[in-house]
Amino acid sequence: MRAVGLLTEDDWLVVGWVLAVKFLLFVFGAKSYQILEDKSLQGAYAWFEIWNRWDSLHFQRLAQFGYSAKDTLKAWFYPLFPWSVRLFGHLTGDYLVGAFIVSAIASIVAAVLLRRLVNLDFPAVVAQRATWFFLIFPTAYFLHIGYTESLFLALGLGSLMAARTERWWLAGGLGALAWMTRAPGAILVPTLAVEAMHQYWVTRRWKWQWLWIALVPVGFGVYLMVNWRVTGDPFAFLRMRQKLFAMSTSWPWVGIREAIGSFDRTANEAEMVGAQELSFVTLSLICTIVSWIKLRPLYAMWMTGNWLLFTSVTFIASAPRYTLALFPIFILFALVARNRFWNAVITVWSLLFFALFASLFVRGWWAF
Repeated sequence: MRAVGLLTEDDWLVVGWVLAVKFLLFVFGAKSYQILEDKSLQGAYAWFEIWNRWDSLHFQRLAQFGYSAKDTLKAWFYPLFPWSVRLFGHLTGDYLVGAFIVSAIASIVAAVLLRRLVNLDFPAVVAQRATWFFLIFPTAYFLHIGYTESLFLALGLGSLMAARTERWWLAGGLGALAWMTRAPGAILVPTLAVEAMHQYWVTRRWKWQWLWIALVPVGFGVYLMVNWRVTGDPFAFLRMRQKLFAMSTSWPWVGIREAIGSFDRTANEAEMVGAQELSFVTLSLICTIVSWIKLRPLYAMWMTGNWLLFTSVTFIASAPRYTLALFPIFILFALVARNRFWNAVITVWSLLFFALFASLFVRGWWAF
């Protein structure tokens, strides 16, 4: 009953949206798999197994067996998500079920926090619309499966919400957990610092509570400790990126040039490794520039830091998935969508590519 009292009517609307999208996604995934693969799925459990692809397999293995010196490359993965899956895997007796439970809880929390955060600066209708676009974004299926997106966003949005409501101890603590979940947690440090500077600019008063921002890197310290325990080198993840992906840090235009060069590959790769990567990089860049003009500075800092993080590599991979974490994009979508024409355009684009990418993913094809 206490949880019911903590949620407003608008929050419950968002919870309903999350559950409805989740249900329809799993039904769509099962139907599209059976139609396109011409294979039957036996039992409800198989409806979830088809989503157990790519990185989710590694997370479950980490949840089940932990980090090991015999498989040092697993130290590449940040620990909080597999640890959370381990907890729920023990409770349910199944690590796949545990992964879906973690993502289900976190996706609901992330959506509610996004609505509340946007509502601090914009009317309720804009906040609702931004949350809706977040839930139907072309790669939003990652919020519902055994990936880190939902947990990372729940913690990151929680950290920013705490900063906006001046609970800086909570902002630092949640920020540390976010950085224990994914590398972009690092962007919370400059983002929270920008918010502190903005508050100082408005009030002209120094607050010692801003020093809680220094707690955020503790999450990265845990990740370094994992690397050290497994490999003997706290910075082994830098070598792993080169070994696993043949990727190293570079200027953004280098990776963008590589994406353009992919247009000469096979039709599938030209589209998925070239055109789609490039289109989401471009979309996020445009929104990053606009965010410095239209949005609160912390949103622009979050956009800028994340965009630079996933584009400053020798070749760009998974940009459509990483763009999902650039949640200020959905605020800009919501503002543009006050015009009914653009509301329809954004909605149709989102749903069409949501369905396309999800149907590829359940078949085991590369879909970011």
